Amino acid sequence: MAFEFGALEVAAGVSLPELPVSSVGSKPGLTGLKPGLPRETPCEVPGVDSPINPRVAATEGTQPGKSTTNPDEPWNPGAAPEDDYPREECGVFGVWAPGEDVSRLAYFGLYALQHRGQESAGIATSDGSKILVFKDMGLVSQVFSDRDLATLTGHIAVGHVRYATAGASSWRNAQPTLGPTAFGTLALAHNGNLVNARELAARVGVAAAGRAGSLGASGECGETRDSGMAPRENETTGKRTTIPQDSTSDTMLLTKIIGAISHHVAGARGGAGSLGASGDCGETWDSGMAPRENETTGKRTTIPQDSASEVKLLGVMRRVLPQLDGAYSLTFMDETTLYAARDPHGIRPLVLGRLAAGEAGSAGAAGGWVVASETAALDIVGAAFVREIEPGELLAINENGVHSERFAPARPAGCVFEYVYLARPDTQIAGRSIIAARREMGAALAREDREMGAVLADIVMATPDSGTPAAIGYAEESGIPFVQGLVKNAYVGRTFIQPTQTMRQMGIRLKLNPVRSVIEGKRLVVIDDSIVRGNTQRAVVRMLREAGAREVHIRISSPPVLWPCFYGIDFATREELIATELGVSEICRSLGADSLAYLRFEAMVTATGQPEGALCTACFSGRYPTGIPQGAAVAGRSPEGAAVAGRRH
Repeated sequence: MAFEFGALEVAAGVSLPELPVSSVGSKPGLTGLKPGLPRETPCEVPGVDSPINPRVAATEGTQPGKSTTNPDEPWNPGAAPEDDYPREECGVFGVWAPGEDVSRLAYFGLYALQHRGQESAGIATSDGSKILVFKDMGLVSQVFSDRDLATLTGHIAVGHVRYATAGASSWRNAQPTLGPTAFGTLALAHNGNLVNARELAARVGVAAAGRAGSLGASGECGETRDSGMAPRENETTGKRTTIPQDSTSDTMLLTKIIGAISHHVAGARGGAGSLGASGDCGETWDSGMAPRENETTGKRTTIPQDSASEVKLLGVMRRVLPQLDGAYSLTFMDETTLYAARDPHGIRPLVLGRLAAGEAGSAGAAGGWVVASETAALDIVGAAFVREIEPGELLAINENGVHSERFAPARPAGCVFEYVYLARPDTQIAGRSIIAARREMGAALAREDREMGAVLADIVMATPDSGTPAAIGYAEESGIPFVQGLVKNAYVGRTFIQPTQTMRQMGIRLKLNPVRSVIEGKRLVVIDDSIVRGNTQRAVVRMLREAGAREVHIRISSPPVLWPCFYGIDFATREELIATELGVSEICRSLGADSLAYLRFEAMVTATGQPEGALCTACFSGRYPTGIPQGAAVAGRSPEGAAVAGRRH
């Protein structure tokens, strides 16, 4: 059974037809440009001294009819800085720890992952017999009170923070999602984005991430059922709450699919070791799995197909996961077991940690296991890092220990943007410290500048906070002192209250303020991690000039972002990306800078410590590790055209 309180949701009893046997139709990955990308382009800015590298010709104007972004666009004081940086869809956290206060562990774990999603937060817990879920719009600290956490009792928890990239930004799309299965209740948290959501939805007879209320249920052999819910009473507050119609997110779609397949698994009549299941509509599923090592005992084991463990979600997920295409790092649970799964490419990070007995501070605690998007979340809750969950791996954690099995061969393609911007600096991915990778990107920028000629600058500074590690690396390599030239107000964040006109006019000044005494009369090298739309950098350059900067030279510790992301970052069309519409010199002039240089593609890859073949570099190269969504906006300039746009002018 399942209860929810606070922001109330009750899972409807929905039954969907089983997915057919046919494999997911994957489009081949795009063959993008060879990323030999530009170094530096100086700009002529009226009233500004000569550029940093006078040997390179000044920028030319834009080509008529080729640009939808005006390189001479004036500074927009209403441009909010958080609207210009790439945003991750979400962060996930799961814990199995009898005797621990798992809701508070989940709370602190989500707090550590807040940078991965600021629009909503949620926690589900189970005491072995029922699942409770509390979720709402807002930051983790805004959503949960002490009273809320105290009511979330149990020894298993799944948590989620979200920023919307698939489905609308609304409470109905907050996670964890809750849904019925043949074995009880499922609570699911998802980081990533399914590129075949429409295809999956069509195959099970529901609408994919679209308008609110469009995920109506289709019955076993095609009959349609109504899953709308009447108002229910909140069991904690006693208030009457109208339950929203179904979510528009791919996560709710996945929840429904798992519930539907569970009924076929429960009704299957196969012998031990046989996972073939014939559904009511005649489809047959085949998903035999090789034995894997039990991480608690160290023994190689095959879970019997008719065992108590098999009656839960393992058999279901063996059928569902191979049908998914795209990026997914999942944490989910039923009443008795915590699960985790990672897509075969491992696009989004997911790690496993161990809580030692009593380590989290609860009396008589027996220890437990933690799953999280980043190692930093393990550190915060006192869990020791065990390992990364492998691409194509499925875990089940309960009183019997950790069971691991592979549902698909690993084809690693971890997101390179995790190293550039998304992950916390104190996280490690694939054994590489993120802060070390970013400092190396900055140092590589300095070496490339040195190759192009002497850098005549007085100070190095960052656009805080994301540009700081690279700025330190640049300063160390170049010998130019690093100073804090911009101060960030840590208390200005995303708000769900419409800002006043005065706040809009203040714009970025609410977030960043220049230190005039440091920058007045100085030649500045300003480091940032990326340029997506250019609004923030344009505003920063304007502020620095108003504060008396003599020259402003922008350095970006990644290549130009030329292609959309379909894996959970919020630039899903090429039209959103300034580098697809303007050349480097045009971008430089649009920003009002004296010069602009990007890090070379090869140097970025080297800084990650990973071979290029083990990374997803699609947003820079146009080469996608999976198929792309139907109707995806990748048209426009061809890869060859983008390459031309990226050359030095």
